[in-house]
Amino acid sequence: MIYKEERPWGWFEILYEEAQLKIKRIMVKPGKRLSLQSHKRRAENWVITQGQALFTLDEKTLHLGPRQAVFIPEKAKHRIENPGQENLVFIEVQTGTYLGEDDITRFQDDFNRV
Repeated sequence: MIYKEERPWGWFEILYEEAQLKIKRIMVKPGKRLSLQSHKRRAENWVITQGQALFTLDEKTLHLGPRQAVFIPEKAKHRIENPGQENLVFIEVQTGTYLGEDDITRFQDDFNRV
């Protein structure tokens, strides 16, 4: 692990990072969700490793469980939430020309972040 950061919905840890590639492990607490967001300069692949997820990609909503994966193209609105009773854990692989945490446009956020 290179870095770990606590968030109001859980935490993320950066497992690997190089130019145009970042790999994170993310945990979402039961009943919590990430903001509805998009990224201008990166795409993401998410693989669920533990728990159940409710995943939103633009206008579609999917239920995902362990070993299931989704691809999020650049600029797509997306969100993941944990409707279950156990922690939701997934691996996020980011690829793009810029991978900074400030490449987030939030449309809805339970924690009033900008």
